[in-house]
Amino acid sequence: MAGLSIWHVLIFAIVVILLFGTSKLKNLGKDVGGAVKDFKKSVRDDETETALKEPRTIDAQVKTESSVKS
Repeated sequence: MAGLSIWHVLIFAIVVILLFGTSKLKNLGKDVGGAVKDFKKSVRDDETETALKEPRTIDAQVKTESSVKS
């Protein structure tokens, strides 16, 4: 099983920078960061909205010791 060494990662990074350029990579980083930020905000808003709703109650019949023995 072949692992990635630091040299493989560096060569890959250099090739990516040469292919796409630093400006496109910077824009990609901004876009990904914005998407993550929006996702976290929507999850937080959804949790807040769920917490504000009235809690649901479950009507259940509770068995007592006397009803179990009978």
